[in-house]
Amino acid sequence: MQYWQDRYLQNSTGWDLGAVSPPLKAYFDQLSNKDYKILIPGAGNAYEAEYLHKVGATSVFVADWAQQAIDNIKKRIPCFPDSQLLAQDFFKLEGSFDLIVEQTFFCALPPQLRKEYVDKMHDLLAPNGKLVGLLFQVPLNQNHPPFGGDKAEYLSLFESKFEIITLDTAHNSIESRQENELFFIFKAK
Repeated sequence: MQYWQDRYLQNSTGWDLGAVSPPLKAYFDQLSNKDYKILIPGAGNAYEAEYLHKVGATSVFVADWAQQAIDNIKKRIPCFPDSQLLAQDFFKLEGSFDLIVEQTFFCALPPQLRKEYVDKMHDLLAPNGKLVGLLFQVPLNQNHPPFGGDKAEYLSLFESKFEIITLDTAHNSIESRQENELFFIFKAK
């Protein structure tokens, strides 16, 4: 946890796009229910939460290990409800959500936690809830974040607990991530 706090304090956040990711924005734009209970774990500066909040989503929860990330959100979006900003360990979160958004959190976790991640995501989703987001489809690093992966690995991790609705190369990633991101929609079984 201190690792991530230090990264924010040092402004060493190379993964941060400074805006909502285009594939996620496109997904959010087609959501008709603004009352979904949404969780964005490992949200960092949470541009996805900011976007959802601005378009009228009323129940968006942000979780991050780093208090500095939560403080950054409070400064940038002062009207965001404090009760929906959670500075805590994802693996200790409780609740039930209709939608969970994945944006660079999975790749920040050590690979040995991936099975635990899948189990926790499943536990946090309401019946028929969806896990939606982006996963890197490149090897990346072996000994520090970000950790990559590939489609076959992700299928083997998620298919026992989730119906795989979509897992394809994102067609609208930012230029530096073109062909390197998989957009996915997984529905809890």
